[in-house]
Amino acid sequence: MSTHRNPWLTTVFVAFVLFLYGPMFVIVLLSFQGPTGGLTFPLTGLSLNWYAELARGLGVVDIGAALRRSLALGLVVMAITVVFSLMAGLAYRKRLPFGNALFYVAVASLIMPSIIVSLGIGLEFRLLDTGLKWLLEAVGAQDWLAQYTTTMGLWTSALGAHLTWTLPFGLLIMFAVFNRFDSSVEEAAADLGATRMQTFWYVLLPLVAPALVGVGMFGFTLSWDEIARTSQAISDVNTLPLELQGLTTTVTTPAIYALASVTMLVSFVVMGLSLWLGAKLAVRRRSPSAH
Repeated sequence: MSTHRNPWLTTVFVAFVLFLYGPMFVIVLLSFQGPTGGLTFPLTGLSLNWYAELARGLGVVDIGAALRRSLALGLVVMAITVVFSLMAGLAYRKRLPFGNALFYVAVASLIMPSIIVSLGIGLEFRLLDTGLKWLLEAVGAQDWLAQYTTTMGLWTSALGAHLTWTLPFGLLIMFAVFNRFDSSVEEAAADLGATRMQTFWYVLLPLVAPALVGVGMFGFTLSWDEIARTSQAISDVNTLPLELQGLTTTVTTPAIYALASVTMLVSFVVMGLSLWLGAKLAVRRRSPSAH
């Protein structure tokens, strides 16, 4: 076997890695800029000054609240994506009426520009607000009408916007998993007297658990980093990415790099935990003692 390495391909690969990870490395490095440092090189020393500045807050922006909102929304999106992707994967194991049309409708949002999806969801909720205000006025509920603001918010329009992005990925992953799934293990469980629910909990679910971990990771990280689909589909609160985008025009210190580094750290922690959990589940599935 030839061990000759093409220097051109090696150069292209190194350039690609630098292009992909170089900006992240530079941002993390500049976040440790010295107290008198700026947004560019050279470094004026290494310190945690800008992380301390971030902890104290950046002007009127409540970074802690935005962080908690993004974490909560990401966890809810992750849970819904896992559950619905599993349910859809199980449903599509059998032939469904209009199944192909339903599939294309479900994944259509992947090819739509994100900002168009966001604008459409925002318009839908504004029309809903108009209808609800008309209804409250028609029934004479003046007290409710005076207190009514909007149905748009983190757990309504923003949640729906994120699910239009995460669910198609989850569906595609589970469809691929069940396309290769060996149904003979379920038949064997049934022959041994297992009920359908027992077969699901003790046979099928452990086998597809590593894939569900991957779906959950996609669900959280896609929600955690989302800007375009959230921008027009959220009311008077912002997620962390939206706050970060807004701060790029107002914050002129390396504190913005510290915030970006914290955001990246959360993503890497989630991916690391997901890979670890997926590997543990895969080892347990192959272990003879698990059977």
